[in-house]
Amino acid sequence: MSKPDTPADSPPPCPARVVVGYMRRDGWAVPVYGEPDPAPATAHVVAAPSVASSPADAHAAGGNPHFERLGGLPVIERLVDCFYARMDSLPEAATIRAMHGPDLAPVKAVLVRYLTEWTGGPQAYSAERGHPRLRRKHLPFSIGPAERDAWMQCMSGALDEIVADPELKDQLTRAFAKTADFIRNDKGSSHDHHPR
Repeated sequence: MSKPDTPADSPPPCPARVVVGYMRRDGWAVPVYGEPDPAPATAHVVAAPSVASSPADAHAAGGNPHFERLGGLPVIERLVDCFYARMDSLPEAATIRAMHGPDLAPVKAVLVRYLTEWTGGPQAYSAERGHPRLRRKHLPFSIGPAERDAWMQCMSGALDEIVADPELKDQLTRAFAKTADFIRNDKGSSHDHHPR
């Protein structure tokens, strides 16, 4: 006859674990597990990372001034239009263009909101979509050095066309290059901490 469980005999509860993303392994999307957020997403919205390389840089500059220095939303919209026009037309960008649907309007709108916040403008992106989790959102696509370089070619050309201030253009180019490299998910990526 078995005795009833008592609190002392009960195993400790298993911690709750949820899928927080996926990584590619041998052609498969393998779930990555982590702890659930302790509070609902609506309780606290975390702003998207900004073009400032660190919170100290943003603080030293009196916040993130890039949005105002660029000229605000109209200039960001022109930058995004120019970026996607290059992606549509450059043969070197055919691979990354194929990662998008035929209608670019929805992805353009998302990029405008993201860049607005990233450059220090209103936080519409985070309020609508939460933390960007750029690497996680790009895991379904194969992104290596060639894709990174094609993306940067489109963005560098757009910056050359839209941004007249050389210092601002240099800051943005360096920040975009860092982000583009961070999104790489090929086997040789320095961000690949998972064994294959």
